[in-house]
Amino acid sequence: MDAAATFHSLVGDLEYPMFIVTARADAEPLGCLVGFATQMSIDPPRFAVCLSHKNRTFRRGHGTTLLGVHCVPAEAVELAELFGGHTGDEVEKFERCAWHDGPGGVPLLDECPNRFVGRVVWRADAGDHDVFLLEPVAAEAAAGESEFTFHRAKRIEAGHEA
Repeated sequence: MDAAATFHSLVGDLEYPMFIVTARADAEPLGCLVGFATQMSIDPPRFAVCLSHKNRTFRRGHGTTLLGVHCVPAEAVELAELFGGHTGDEVEKFERCAWHDGPGGVPLLDECPNRFVGRVVWRADAGDHDVFLLEPVAAEAAAGESEFTFHRAKRIEAGHEA
């Protein structure tokens, strides 16, 4: 096996939580399911999320200064399928779920009580995705929530290619 194939096999077996990232471009709410995300620093607090160049959230919202990052609850299968299995190019996702405006007008999903809004402090091309480094400006947490995981998300037929 070559290095790329071995790498894909190795990371394909990892289990990690999925997130829904939201943004606002002009008056349009945007959002997508993401699996490439991680804490990057403790002090100061920093979190990195990666958005695919092919999805509408990236194309319309890549210049935004704020992003919402939602931990997807384990039982929120329909919400994960909405944001991961449909493209905003064809479906108005926010007409199909409950949400409200958060800081800076960032859409906050009512079904995801564990979430934060982060200010984009740095952004870079990372291949077929861009990485956005976020500094939290607001955060909310609910007790006892378990997360929707990568292996469950692999069953969702993507709205866009990666």
